[in-house]
Amino acid sequence: MPPIETDEQYDLIIIGSGSGNSIPEYLSDWNIALIERGTFGGTCLNVGCIPSKMFVMPADVALEAGHADRLGISLEYHGADWPAIRDRVFGRIDPISEGGRQYRDTGTENVTLYQATAQFVAPKVIDVEGVRMTADHILVATGSRPVVPPIPGLMETGFHTSDTIMRLDELPGRLGIIGGGFIAVEMGHVFAGLGSQVSVFNRSDVLLRHFDREIAERFTEVFSARPNVDVHLQHLPTKVERRGHEIVIHCAGEEIVVDQLLVATGREPNSDLVAAEEGGLSCHHHGTIEVDEHLRTRVEGVWAIGDVANSWQLKHVANHEATVAFWNIAHPDDLKRVDYKAVPSAVFSNPQVATVGLTEEQARAEGRDVVIGRRDYGGTAYGWALVDDTSFAKVVVDAATGLIVGAHIIGPQAASLIQPLIQAMQFDQTAADIANEPYWIHPALTEVVENALLEAVEQL
Repeated sequence: MPPIETDEQYDLIIIGSGSGNSIPEYLSDWNIALIERGTFGGTCLNVGCIPSKMFVMPADVALEAGHADRLGISLEYHGADWPAIRDRVFGRIDPISEGGRQYRDTGTENVTLYQATAQFVAPKVIDVEGVRMTADHILVATGSRPVVPPIPGLMETGFHTSDTIMRLDELPGRLGIIGGGFIAVEMGHVFAGLGSQVSVFNRSDVLLRHFDREIAERFTEVFSARPNVDVHLQHLPTKVERRGHEIVIHCAGEEIVVDQLLVATGREPNSDLVAAEEGGLSCHHHGTIEVDEHLRTRVEGVWAIGDVANSWQLKHVANHEATVAFWNIAHPDDLKRVDYKAVPSAVFSNPQVATVGLTEEQARAEGRDVVIGRRDYGGTAYGWALVDDTSFAKVVVDAATGLIVGAHIIGPQAASLIQPLIQAMQFDQTAADIANEPYWIHPALTEVVENALLEAVEQL
């Protein structure tokens, strides 16, 4: 087969403007093409991590107003100005996206921006809406998109995903959510906290089913008991239909009527949208592009990062991979390996959840001899101040080595409290070392982590 003729030749082609846009200074003399088919800046900036957390904050404040009586304070929540909240969020984010687009379009001489769809037509040959181009190196950073389950009537009825739900014109009186993972419970918190009646439909017996079982059970218990929340477990809707301005969800013999519907059943990699296999790339059964520890694909000179190449679907992982991939592209004689040793994640719902490493169930399934350290927030002085009787921290420690192999926290500030445990796992510090050697501020909430570690150490 004769080689395909190309119109443009570059040193580097980047497909995707999320973490792929983190072009390092040492590539300033490279001739680079950056291709983006959607909104500039990727998922995290525009429809993911950042705007969702900006909505979480007012929902947290609204929810706390209803709990203030436990502190002897009388507060009332009188409702949310949804358009004002929405406009504050996207009034901050949209200019950042547009500014980034303009910078790449006119402000970086060595970068040519294509606002179009890119697809492989052959190994290392890309078609961008009729323009054929190639490069010595190609970085695929096309991310992922929401999965839509095959529920009868769903497509005809219409629905929202995380791409659109945060830009609603008004706060819905009733919101249905299909799913029980990160997005489902974060958006469930946002809308329930601000005043919507939220109905969650989840096929598992707990929300956040991939988390440590004890954490998932406690989260499900607390979340389900919240005002404005109705959780339907172990069932997915069998049918969805529209009746006038309302949406009727058929589930387990019931009909639940809502005004808006959010589908949050996971995300799938965009490898098919870039026609990865046409480019000679190999994909796993779930669609992620196969890469090695240096982020190289099976085609020499083609690299992949982020949601299209890993199952973590976390921005901090994509950013780390971008740093490694760009270095390796420019330094073929000094390749770095991507490090997944202690990858943490957090769910910014209410209650907040954070996790790193193995769950207790995973550790025992691997045949590890582990000890568990656990401390309730209510067993610490700051927990008394919070009047908290549901939150806790848990560590999973290898009995033979004393190393922490997993950590899980549910409750206020969980995403921050877990950080010393992440660092201990990354640098192979034992539970005894970090429990006993550093000072832990008293009476800070970090004592819940200290005490969980001490409980584990006592069992070694």
